[in-house]
Amino acid sequence: MDVSRLERVSEHCWRIEPSGAMRVPGIIYGDEALVREMDDKVYEQVCNVATLPGIVRASYALPDAHWGYGFPIGGVAAFDPNESGVVSAGGVGFDISCGVRTLHTGLTLEDVEPKKKELADQLFRDIPAGVGSTGRIRLSESELDAMLTGGAQWAVEQGYGEQADLERIEERGRMHGADPECVSERARARQRDQMGTLGSGNHYLEIQHVVEIYDEKIAAVYGLSQGAILATIHCGSRGLGHQIGTEYLRDMAIVAAEYGIRLPDRELACAPIRSPIGEAYLGAMAAATNCALANRQIITHLTREAFARVLPSAQLTLLYDVSHNTCKAERHVVDGQEKLVYVHRKGATRAFGPGHPALPAPLNEVGQPVLVGGSMGTASYVLCGTAEAEHLSFSSSCHGAGRAFSRQQAKRTWSGRQIIDELSSRGILVRSPSMRGVAEEAPGAYKDIHAVVDAADRAGLSRKVARLEPVVVIKG
Repeated sequence: MDVSRLERVSEHCWRIEPSGAMRVPGIIYGDEALVREMDDKVYEQVCNVATLPGIVRASYALPDAHWGYGFPIGGVAAFDPNESGVVSAGGVGFDISCGVRTLHTGLTLEDVEPKKKELADQLFRDIPAGVGSTGRIRLSESELDAMLTGGAQWAVEQGYGEQADLERIEERGRMHGADPECVSERARARQRDQMGTLGSGNHYLEIQHVVEIYDEKIAAVYGLSQGAILATIHCGSRGLGHQIGTEYLRDMAIVAAEYGIRLPDRELACAPIRSPIGEAYLGAMAAATNCALANRQIITHLTREAFARVLPSAQLTLLYDVSHNTCKAERHVVDGQEKLVYVHRKGATRAFGPGHPALPAPLNEVGQPVLVGGSMGTASYVLCGTAEAEHLSFSSSCHGAGRAFSRQQAKRTWSGRQIIDELSSRGILVRSPSMRGVAEEAPGAYKDIHAVVDAADRAGLSRKVARLEPVVVIKG
């Protein structure tokens, strides 16, 4: 990106002045090197989002931002329903409620090393991964409706986990407002036998160890200590979410003109929040969010079973579960007044600061865990939400490193076998059904996650708490 087109606000904040049809400025977070590395489409998409009706404050791009569908991935925008604000399926993305869940194990690296290969093989057997992967669960129509309405709460009621898990999940494991009737038969059919599966792309289950602590006080509240072993699950709403995104993007593009909405890009298809199609999408999106929460809850149960077979002394308790492809009705201060706005986070993570009423009591003093995933051989991070992120980004932070290579470029540059052998030499075991999938997700295909996290920390979007390194990777 040409930084001469931007006004530098601070070392880690850049502004695009409103011009043309833009209703608000664009704000891009990152140091100069990260912003220069962003493709020009990020600039274009930030500006395009700023033209949408009802947008408030600014159109934001976080330090991991890269070109996406309509919105940049790493994009955040909030809309006021009382000012003709819109909801955009492209502002949520196709993998609705794709998110990250991290669990404590009560083990150390020394406990796991002798059993590492056995654990990798057991997890790979027990948790289906890859394109079109299906599990052992088959849902009837009534069960599907109950899952889409109940989310992780439904999963726990079916015996997949514990009530205590729900306290450490966004929305306590269930997003209200879900309407299964707004989910098409095609979407439902795609999900009926995909519960408890990782899927493909950048989804994974990793066994990680804590290699560095940055904030001892917050780490203690989160239960993190150096050398501890964690299990992290990254996946979403699978075929159901993708189908919902596809269908509502199409329908929103058709009706946009009827509501007087001029789309600078068809991929920004949207509809007024208070319109039949806007309300239907929000009902379907909430159902897909519940699907993702239930899916991660079931995978948690399968992970616990695998550990029990290989390392029976493990005690897997939930640190936190946070989504990063959502639109949520939240109260934020806009122009000095608290308002209900609909916050789109696409490839962005909610990052509530200390004292926020949505947080469970044990976390309220320090703020929400922000789980930032890496890519196989790269580090992941646990961050913490900050109070200042409320006015900087509607309490949002980065969700990962962000791609530097397209999947096609990655496949031309690396082979899956090459990546697996290289990581094995570093003590990282990879299990995957697809060598092509491994190549597409090569660590080198992503930006420098350390630079992204440092930028988020220095900009005040979130605070560094701990760095994690992979030990075992189950890859889709």
